Amino acid sequence: MVRDGYEVIIGLEVHAELSTKTKIFCSCPTTFGAEPNTHTCPICMGMPGTLPVLNEKVVEYAVKAGLATNCEIERNSKNDRKNYFYPDLPKAYQISQYDKPLCNHGYIEIEDDEGNKKKVRLLRIHIEEDAGKLNHDEYTGGSLVDLNRAGVPLIEIVSEPDLRSSGEADRYLKKLKSILQYIEVSDCKMEEGSLRADVNVSVRKVGDTKLGTRTEMKNMNSFKSITRAIDYEVTRQIDVLEEGGKVEQESLRWDEVSGKTFPMRDKEDAQDYRYFPDPDLVAINLSDEYIENLKNTLPELPESRKERYINEYQLSEKDANIITSSKHLSDLFENASEVCGNRKAVNNWIISDISRILNEKELEADQIPFTAEHLGHLVQLIDKGTISSSIGKKVIEELFENPKEPEEIIKEKGWIQISDEGAIREVVLKVLEENPNSVADYKAGKDRAIGFLVGQAMKATKGKANPQMLNKMLKEELSK
Repeated sequence: MVRDGYEVIIGLEVHAELSTKTKIFCSCPTTFGAEPNTHTCPICMGMPGTLPVLNEKVVEYAVKAGLATNCEIERNSKNDRKNYFYPDLPKAYQISQYDKPLCNHGYIEIEDDEGNKKKVRLLRIHIEEDAGKLNHDEYTGGSLVDLNRAGVPLIEIVSEPDLRSSGEADRYLKKLKSILQYIEVSDCKMEEGSLRADVNVSVRKVGDTKLGTRTEMKNMNSFKSITRAIDYEVTRQIDVLEEGGKVEQESLRWDEVSGKTFPMRDKEDAQDYRYFPDPDLVAINLSDEYIENLKNTLPELPESRKERYINEYQLSEKDANIITSSKHLSDLFENASEVCGNRKAVNNWIISDISRILNEKELEADQIPFTAEHLGHLVQLIDKGTISSSIGKKVIEELFENPKEPEEIIKEKGWIQISDEGAIREVVLKVLEENPNSVADYKAGKDRAIGFLVGQAMKATKGKANPQMLNKMLKEELSK
């Protein structure tokens, strides 16, 4: 993106919590939402004399993430100590990886702002432990430390500065989230902090080859906030440079309410962390056989599913993009289609009403409360003529509020479709009698008038009349 003669440069450092049952160096559980400091032990609390033991599942999940993002997997890597003091880091160092990460030089393919395919290069993916969490008390002014999160395994995915707009950053993050969910190494629940990003932004004059001074916005866990923050920071940096100032390298905090960034501290460089190999952990040596076995266990990735949906199921590229953007939506489509045998109908419900309700309620796809069986059974009820599509829309709304079998819902609500010829004919005759002008319009060649009459009849039956029977009877009566 070029703005006011400046080119925007964005790089992202994404932290994803891995879905292992236990922490990276101890056997404490990683379950979210437990009472503070109940998932802790001397190791993750940083007690003197304790020794960490690397969780093999962490390495497996990191390698899977690397394979799914086209990385080179390093056969020999190691763990390092990253030294810094913060109240929620009891050891005063974090075990991470410095010069020998597990994965190097991958890429993720996205679309740029013009719709062209673009490869965003990945510098590296490495493993590390998460820190604890400070719970700030606004009433007393103090803070309490919760170490449940300390030692939860993370992968950090570092992109090259290849992104050129907030839109590209948004598409990159959503694609990355989708990949991690497909391979089931992270649940990526941003509201729980299991996917968050540090956003590096700089600007430079168009034509310059040297990168400008960057600022970093820390620990952002909302796509919407990241987009807003990038746009604000780009404008701020351009304004500083246009006024003859100098952009300072610093870490920033994004304030959602004011829509502005605020300085936190000067940005650290690698030398500030005083990295050195962790003396308590052995090197990580991976065989070719180990890597090949993991490669063979990878599931179908979103790009492959999209192509299959387009080629085999004749979905449009737009629809296939929407459905495969989320593993949950894609699984919902596959499993509901298996139940009802009507892929086209399932696709239509997902991209229309279900997507609309998710947007309105600001929900993620994995928060859909009903099952694929529920959706499949709903399609079956419509295909059998038990309910109309308009009633189906009401059932979808109800499924979000009160998920249970659609058949139970329509019985409770009295939404079963009227297919009795006598009852429908009675409604048709009454509608024709009450709307003589529309009848005259239809007979005068205005075919659209029948749409109004159908609407009146559906209104009279509260949307329960069989639409095919209704249309047929209306035309029969109008032709007399």
